[in-house]
Amino acid sequence: MKNIAILASGSGTNAEEIIKYFQNSSKGKVVLVASNKKEAFVLERAKKFHVPSFTFNKEALESGELVQRLKDDKVDFVVLAGFLLKIPDNLIKAFPDRIINIHPALLPKYGGKGMYGAKVHEAVKEAGDQESGITIHLVNENYDEGKIIFQAGVPISPKDSPDTIAQKVHHLEYKYFPNVIESLL
Repeated sequence: MKNIAILASGSGTNAEEIIKYFQNSSKGKVVLVASNKKEAFVLERAKKFHVPSFTFNKEALESGELVQRLKDDKVDFVVLAGFLLKIPDNLIKAFPDRIINIHPALLPKYGGKGMYGAKVHEAVKEAGDQESGITIHLVNENYDEGKIIFQAGVPISPKDSPDTIAQKVHHLEYKYFPNVIESLL
């Protein structure tokens, strides 16, 4: 059984889906949720499922303090679920090919620094794309440039707003992200 840590910066809907999925898995268990924002609702979601959680600042991320906490908690695999800070080399080296991220678009389109959440869906709408989706990828030293593990697409109609695009993409996230994590454990 592999121990999973989730890093998130926001409301934590994906984190909750992952926690629920792994409650009945023989392959992995979410043992920790961590956020760089004290007000992030993901911390409440973790409490609801009795998963230990904590917050940390950018200095703890960069200094290696977070790496030490993950090691102390015997974490095997790190999942970014709406985590907005760049992952430093110390964390990548501590968990080589064991940190994954989900991006709300079909990379390489609409990736990179500053491209997250509603900004991505607005860019898809503005470009007039006929498809959007999700990309699950390994994390490396650059935003959204790690090896792609999985992609799933959804058709976009000219009538779709950024909000309806977001809803379609969230459906893909909830459907596929836990399964892909499990397949990697």
